[in-house]
Amino acid sequence: MSSVEAPTTVESFRTEIRSWLRANLTGEFAALRGRGGPGREHEAFAERLAWERHMAAAGWTCVGWPVEYGGRGATLEQQVAFHEEYALADAPARVNHIGEQLLGPTLIAFGTDQQRARFLPEIAAVRELWCQGYSEPDAGSDLANVRTRAAFDEERGDWVVDGQKIWTSLAQDSQWCFVVARTEAGSVRHRGLSYLLVPLDQPGVDVRPITQLTGTSEFNEVFFDGARAPHVVGAPGDGWRVAMATLGFERGVSTLGQQVGFRRELETLMEVARHNGAADDLLIRDRLARAWIGLETIRCNALRMLEGVAAGAPGPEASIGKIYWATWHRELGELAMDVCGAGGMLAAGEPYDLDDWQRLFLFSRADTLYAGSNEIQRNIIAERVLGLPKEAKA
Repeated sequence: MSSVEAPTTVESFRTEIRSWLRANLTGEFAALRGRGGPGREHEAFAERLAWERHMAAAGWTCVGWPVEYGGRGATLEQQVAFHEEYALADAPARVNHIGEQLLGPTLIAFGTDQQRARFLPEIAAVRELWCQGYSEPDAGSDLANVRTRAAFDEERGDWVVDGQKIWTSLAQDSQWCFVVARTEAGSVRHRGLSYLLVPLDQPGVDVRPITQLTGTSEFNEVFFDGARAPHVVGAPGDGWRVAMATLGFERGVSTLGQQVGFRRELETLMEVARHNGAADDLLIRDRLARAWIGLETIRCNALRMLEGVAAGAPGPEASIGKIYWATWHRELGELAMDVCGAGGMLAAGEPYDLDDWQRLFLFSRADTLYAGSNEIQRNIIAERVLGLPKEAKA
């Protein structure tokens, strides 16, 4: 990956965050190592929130934001170092990643000065948490089919929102939601959409957690019935462009930290296979080797993607990255069940006490669905990257 600063600068940044994590993941925060994450967001939520506010007080949130907006102005290479060191330290999963990594950069790019002044300090200090209102029952991966609507109230100067969102991660713990809604009557597909900021603690908003295969609820349905949205990001009707920019920020440097977690899972599974004899099965050994190769491929692809980002022209790697890691992680869950054998089908306790491998297997089924299903991702790659004819529509 190309570097815009001397390697010593990146290494000194890496050393600084590593030292800070070693010194601070102690005492009351020591028990948070490894807590939280996909399928486990319910774990020690209040304590993880306190940890992240502790990070904020030391200036370790929003490290990639410009200094004038409360960040550290870290380079791309420094941000990679931060996320890798955070994952290597087995630090707890972040509770503010949607605000910090998605909405914050969107406001910096498209928001007004007033919006930046209102929201960015609250995100950086972890005083307000955000969720993403994109998917709907009939507009999941096909975001352009949004039916949630909003009308501007001339008298009050805000928007009135009606509709439903689904698979809204962490809405039950959030104070705000950025919502893509149709604001031009009669508009279709990506035209006539607006990007609204909606407070969740108000009449007309109903958040209903969805119980998942793991027995936990980090996804939600959110119903809007005359809810008020005081802010629109970008121009009304230009929400598609803003929403696509947010999705671009989602495929960012944190993916390299995610891969550190994947590697830890794979290495631990290898140890289990050695200990319980599963590694004596040649097919299991072959699948473990293929999983290792796949993980190396994911990392190489991510580095190529970041090279494109640094050059200002993200390549096709950004499109194939999500489908590749999601499929790899789902298959790792399936492999984990085969390594565990028949015992992997038994809950550890009543009423539904899952171990880490069972939770990985069940929750990773969602990896190939959220943030764009595999089927939709393949269409995007075929039509937009390879230029193949578009899929026939009924």
